[in-house]
Amino acid sequence: MTRRMALDHIALSRRTVMIGAAGLTFGFVGHNRSPSIVSLASAASPVEMNPWVTIAQDGMISIMSPSAEMGQGSKTSLPLILAEELDADWKDVRIVAAPPSDVLYGNPGFLGMMYTAGSTAVAGYYTQLRQFGAQVRRVLLDNVAQRWNVPVHELTTGPSVVIHQKTGRSLSYGDVAKFAVVPSAAPKIIPDDLKQPDRFRLIGKDVMRFELPSKIDGSARYSIDVQVAGMLYGTLLCPALPDSRPETIKDTAARGIPGVIGVYNLPIGVGVVAETSWAAFAAKDVLEVTWTKSARAPSFDSEAALNNYAAVARGDVVQKATLWDTVGEGADGIKAAATVLKGEFRCDYAYHAQMEPLNAVAAVSADGKSVEIWCGTQSQTMAVTTAATALGIEKENVKFNETLLGGGFGRRGPRDQDFLLGALFLSKQVKRPVKVLWTREDDIRNGRFRPMSAHHIEAGFDASSKLMSWHHRVATDNVGVFQDPVRYFGPWKERDIISLSGTELPTYAIRNRLAEHFAMHSGVRVSALRGIGFTANKFATEAFIDEAARKHAVDPLEFRRELTKDAPRARAVIETVGKMSGWGQKRSNNALGIAYIDYAGTQIAGVGEVSLDRATGVIKLMKFWVAIDPGVAVQPNNIVAQIEGSVIYGMGLALSERITIKDGEIEQSNFYDYTVMRMRDMPDIQIKILSTQNKPTGVGQMATPLVAPAISNAIAELTGVRLRHTPMLPERVLASLKGNDGN
Repeated sequence: MTRRMALDHIALSRRTVMIGAAGLTFGFVGHNRSPSIVSLASAASPVEMNPWVTIAQDGMISIMSPSAEMGQGSKTSLPLILAEELDADWKDVRIVAAPPSDVLYGNPGFLGMMYTAGSTAVAGYYTQLRQFGAQVRRVLLDNVAQRWNVPVHELTTGPSVVIHQKTGRSLSYGDVAKFAVVPSAAPKIIPDDLKQPDRFRLIGKDVMRFELPSKIDGSARYSIDVQVAGMLYGTLLCPALPDSRPETIKDTAARGIPGVIGVYNLPIGVGVVAETSWAAFAAKDVLEVTWTKSARAPSFDSEAALNNYAAVARGDVVQKATLWDTVGEGADGIKAAATVLKGEFRCDYAYHAQMEPLNAVAAVSADGKSVEIWCGTQSQTMAVTTAATALGIEKENVKFNETLLGGGFGRRGPRDQDFLLGALFLSKQVKRPVKVLWTREDDIRNGRFRPMSAHHIEAGFDASSKLMSWHHRVATDNVGVFQDPVRYFGPWKERDIISLSGTELPTYAIRNRLAEHFAMHSGVRVSALRGIGFTANKFATEAFIDEAARKHAVDPLEFRRELTKDAPRARAVIETVGKMSGWGQKRSNNALGIAYIDYAGTQIAGVGEVSLDRATGVIKLMKFWVAIDPGVAVQPNNIVAQIEGSVIYGMGLALSERITIKDGEIEQSNFYDYTVMRMRDMPDIQIKILSTQNKPTGVGQMATPLVAPAISNAIAELTGVRLRHTPMLPERVLASLKGNDGN
């Protein structure tokens, strides 16, 4: 029987799962608990527990998925990995949203938190889910061996069935669940007990993502869809820059709007509660608020500031740097170089532009000692912690309801979960459930942006023109201390991983390297954004690698082949994308540009074909080819989808998307002046996956940083002019063509 996947899983509570599961329940504890990670109990046990796997007597196999689902597909991929080693028939599997519990469901690839970000879900959970699936399968085999009085090694499994080939007998997993007893200790599984890749039935094949049908028929549930009995609507007026507070509030007109319940001075701004969202928005629009002058940059000007960032990166303004990455003799290698090439690059602030504007629902109890929340978050851990901290209650008194996310890209992942705070504070004020909605204008005005950055790179060559030294100086806002001070001052050891990732060049054979961070304290809200530091840093490094190749009259693809001669996986993606794109074949009026990245072990290379309107400065990306080796390709079609989306996202950062700040105010307000890619802008995208037997290393954001350098490199091929500033706006392109860009 084909079972419908758990489209209604979000509404299932943990208790509901337990009551509905007459069978075996398996849990395992902790991302770093070893050697045994399994504790097992009967579903009939009166002890309530959070199961990872429940096998019901009717054969249904419920598997918890701890990943948030924002369109990236890992909520399906994680149960599928477990089901592979369990040897479950996928049609029997029901996916259930895991409740908040770091101990049970924390991401091993993200410090043990329930956190979906950085393309770490499949990479983080892969090994443990395979191990756990194999342990559950072994328990089933042991039980059947005992019942049939046969050696366990004579048993095998097929899709959801235990088989004794000698006698032709078989039992479904559901039938085994009717008599099986779970041991108190987990069976030991060694790597050789796991399936060899040639036996995979699910990994490497494609299944329907669990939530896609609901997105087609309209039943998908986002937090913006949540309705709670007695619910009111709220909205916020927040300062443009952090650290300001309401100084005076004139709210007479706002309170006079029909439906308005109240106006409240909150720690994060001014909140309005009304019977309808439109009444709340209208009231917000007529508030007259003055703000304290406590913001660090009340008159901040981003364009002027970027010039200062560039001066710091060049060394014209002396500032102490934080060491990020060094190899060999570091910067001293430059001193021994026969020739030195220097280059400067700049990147503007960028906004997440997730399609579902921020929102959340909170229902604080009348006594203020408990709360129920609904929100689309990238971290269940942080959402629960935020609610408990904001209300001064225990985490155990926070009931979390998971919903789909209408896009994340890092915006729904900061430590303070700012999009949840308004609902918490306002619900506590009015003692009723409140849904707080951010308009698109709110979302941009109070956005948290990919940091602005300036890059100065020096490359040293020996007498044979071989690249031997590399020095990358990055001046950029410090994201880590703003987005997640707990990690920044803890495991990150005050090094800004979000801003500096991508400066390392681990795969290129460059003997001496140094990357340094000059932290700029602008006072602007900054954040991780899809691709984090790679988007800016790889624009600089891959464009400069290209510039170095052309300086020495070497083909850019061949230059990268030589630099990766000791890295066969890297070389494979470079050579593959070269063949895919017809590299070396001249295009009429168009040109090709290449970029390569080692992103956390994922090897990925891209080639873009671009055209340029020299009269208007408009760049058109015509085609884009990608070759990727992500290790084991768990869900190939989903990888293709992620890369397509990642390329399109990278196009926006490369060509049109920027945030500017003038006199402390964000100048953009909606998609008419913050221009994301449209359908008419889409190139033909071709992707080849080079699946290898290496552990998966992530795919969700790896293609985004390829796009900008590939475009810059193609324009250099087409015109001989280097574009050094993203986004590559038409006016900037024209200035560069005329030699008026200051470079």
